[in-house]
Amino acid sequence: MTNPHFSLYDWLFLIVYLAFLLWVGLRRNHITTESYLIADRNLSLHIFVATLVATWYGGILGAGEFVYTDGLAAWMANGVPYYLFAILFALFLAKRVRQAGTNLYTIPDRLEIEYDRKTALLGAFLAFLYATPSQYVLMLGILLQLLFGWPLWLAMLIGTLFSIIYALMGGFLADVRVNTLQFLLMFSGFILTVAFCLAKFGGVRQLLHADHLPPRYFTVLGTHNVLWLLAWSVIALQTFTDPGFHQRCYAAKTPYVASLGILVAVVCWFTFDSLTFLTGLLTRVLFPNLSDPTLAFPTIAAKVLPHGLRGFFYVGMLAPIMAATVSYTFISAMTIGRDFIWRLRNENGPQNVPRYTRIGLVLTSSISIGIALMVRSVVEQWYLFGNLIVSGLLLPLVGAYLCPPKWKIPARYAFRAMLYGSLVAFLDLGLGWYYYHGNYRDLWGLPPLIPGLLVSGSFYLLGIKQTAKMQNI
Repeated sequence: MTNPHFSLYDWLFLIVYLAFLLWVGLRRNHITTESYLIADRNLSLHIFVATLVATWYGGILGAGEFVYTDGLAAWMANGVPYYLFAILFALFLAKRVRQAGTNLYTIPDRLEIEYDRKTALLGAFLAFLYATPSQYVLMLGILLQLLFGWPLWLAMLIGTLFSIIYALMGGFLADVRVNTLQFLLMFSGFILTVAFCLAKFGGVRQLLHADHLPPRYFTVLGTHNVLWLLAWSVIALQTFTDPGFHQRCYAAKTPYVASLGILVAVVCWFTFDSLTFLTGLLTRVLFPNLSDPTLAFPTIAAKVLPHGLRGFFYVGMLAPIMAATVSYTFISAMTIGRDFIWRLRNENGPQNVPRYTRIGLVLTSSISIGIALMVRSVVEQWYLFGNLIVSGLLLPLVGAYLCPPKWKIPARYAFRAMLYGSLVAFLDLGLGWYYYHGNYRDLWGLPPLIPGLLVSGSFYLLGIKQTAKMQNI
């Protein structure tokens, strides 16, 4: 059974899109270890921007869910803080990451150089959890379920298998090619949709003055309080620990490309957020009683857009989801291949890492589908994983790049900062879940990341104190 709202023209757009993806992603080139893992560290500025923008906006259905339920507050929570931290990453970290990345492929590579292997393995575990693309697999499954009427698990399985073909055959080099195409499609799909809807329903002014759109949709906090906004703003610190950022900085042609590319990407994200914000509000005006806000964008596609544009808009939704699924599946797989199998086998060169990464692709895909079936909200997955990972990984990782040698902490303190920071956040999440009978809420009125960072920071400061004591001796 297929989507009854789709015409022949809509299906034609989808078929051409998927066929073109296969052609772009599976073009045969001479694949070396360096090209498979990091695209020969040769990404130009426009390619760097395209792949970073498309990958980091994979949560397109989550964006629709967030705007539909919270309006402007969603942009303040899930947009503005990320712009700020991405700009800080570009100004203070990007060049350092690229300059340090001559022989580096992953975040744990840096952790092992700065600290030790045990810390690198713990960092690999946290990075793997962060990069596991369960939320993108869920969104991909939802769209395919809407298109073909398959059970969700089958839709996720088929979508994941289609996505990992590129990474399996061509690695990061194929990922970059595909993401560049996805960048163009996601923008063009949403631009055409917003233009059509505003022209049909009276423009932005009519939207802003719609009687059935509650005023809270245009306030910074909506129905929430300052602590809610603080929670989401702090979670945006995950920008500094995002393996996709680090991987692309390692792959940039020069440090300048890495730094400038992120700044340009912020402009692109702001532009695309404007498009998704307008689309989400239009959906809320036209369909105020959706039972599942995750379906906000597919709903406006099915019930408002004409044939042809409907299929093209589906392509615009699929593009960032596919980009993120491919990228984060590959990053997670490389974490398994490079940071666990290769590191535990004590191999000297990276020549076997592509083979280990292909094993990781199978494991990552299976784990992602399992998580997606257990946690069916994209926004909730963002919140849970953001709290867990940033709590432990943030300070040791940023310190590895920014701290001067005289403040370099001993490896055992870095390990404890990562371990206990994450454990405290996990305990807070678990107690909140138990105390509120399966309806997750913050136990103390603060995001679990806050107590986690406090604990992690305490160990980090103890490490600095120990270093200063040793130098005085």
